[in-house]
Amino acid sequence: MPEVAVIMGSDSDLPVMKAAAEILEKFSVGFELKILSAHRTPKETAAYVEKAPGRGVEVFIAGAGGAAHLPGVIAAYTILPVIGVPVKGSLEGLDALLSIVQMPPGIPVASVGINSVKNAALLAVEILALGDKNLSRRLAAYRKEMKKEVLARSGRLSGAGYKKYLEAMKK
Repeated sequence: MPEVAVIMGSDSDLPVMKAAAEILEKFSVGFELKILSAHRTPKETAAYVEKAPGRGVEVFIAGAGGAAHLPGVIAAYTILPVIGVPVKGSLEGLDALLSIVQMPPGIPVASVGINSVKNAALLAVEILALGDKNLSRRLAAYRKEMKKEVLARSGRLSGAGYKKYLEAMKK
């Protein structure tokens, strides 16, 4: 049963949006991937969003470039959380970022950085973890592992010096 719906406006967004699937799989969170367009398939997008809660969807992640209307259109058809991912395209994704963060009052869309799909998926996991102690524990363990990795890198840098460390990074 999908808990997260990951929607993109075009299959050209899939190389970026796949990171959401990878994170959600890591946390054993059910999800579904869809290609729906705010402009080319507006009726189908509305129908999908309206029916999603009945399938178990609790959070939407919507990636879009350019004018990036998809997250806002999704938010217009649901009261569930929508996380917008500005996808880098023309204008380096700045156009998409500004479109997503400038939603009108009353229809909020959370936004992450340009191409920051991993953070969007982690935010979705955090939202779901509010009602799932097991998921919350897995998220805490994930954060603890990140801490260990950073400290280990810091130790290697201190031991090797920056020149050798940079050289090792190239390999």
